[in-house]
Amino acid sequence: MAGGSSRTILIALGANVGIAAAKFVAAAITGSSAMLTEGVHSLVDSANQLLLLHGRKQARRPADAVHPFGYGRELYFWSFVVAILVFSLGAGVSVYEGVLHILAPEPATDPVIAFVVLGLAAGLEGWSTIAALADFNRSRGSRGLWSEIRRSKDAPTLVLLLENAGALVGLAVAAAGLTLSLVTSNPFWDGLASVLIGLVLGALALVLLFEAKGLLIGESADPALVAAIRRTAEAHEGIVCVHEVLTLHVAPEMVTAMISADFDDTISARAVEGIVARIERQVGEMFPIVTRVYVQPKDSRDVKAG
Repeated sequence: MAGGSSRTILIALGANVGIAAAKFVAAAITGSSAMLTEGVHSLVDSANQLLLLHGRKQARRPADAVHPFGYGRELYFWSFVVAILVFSLGAGVSVYEGVLHILAPEPATDPVIAFVVLGLAAGLEGWSTIAALADFNRSRGSRGLWSEIRRSKDAPTLVLLLENAGALVGLAVAAAGLTLSLVTSNPFWDGLASVLIGLVLGALALVLLFEAKGLLIGESADPALVAAIRRTAEAHEGIVCVHEVLTLHVAPEMVTAMISADFDDTISARAVEGIVARIERQVGEMFPIVTRVYVQPKDSRDVKAG
């Protein structure tokens, strides 16, 4: 099952735990508001990776009487929870701390430590981002980055990628805020950097919430796959026409397909049953992502009447 490889999630988890610890130590020493909010950001990211690992484990559970289509959409649920955490904790705490620091500014001390931690964090986040981007690019092909973000069904990998992108932007903003505070001897810039980090996280969280919500409600498969399934069904002798091909992602690599078709009226019911069985078998063999196929005979006159 997809949903961001466990290795990629573990890389991100290990990196964020180390980064969070270093940032909190640096924040305690330097008094930097931006560094503190970056520490909160990394701590939230660590919790998010644990939730994604839990979601992957739950999604692997086999189908049962209560959930006959399996538990694949657990991945989408936990991805939605992660997006809420990024928005409420990551973005909310960052903006709150930044506003406090602007209203009651405190000059930072020992800036060298802060810059060393920021450099270390950038290296670890870069390593984690490369791993997430490799997972993301496997399904992207020649499509643009934003186009793939909009069409991707792999919410956990999308979460990792956007989280890491937000972390790298946050580190750059924190470094810029700390630098301006030192150059101008005005801690306002450090507080402003914290607010900007929160706004960046908030924007990324909204993208994640929008994408995860759509997947949680239920999205169809790629149009190219739907068209291929239609052509496969139409090619069978005895099929007059295919009315609908309805698909639903129940996990990043699990699709349920329902085909409504009109059969030749001159063939027997046994022949129809044979065609249905062959279509279901062929679709499953040609498109492994389609784990369940249902073919419903439907007369064209009934469709027009409806």
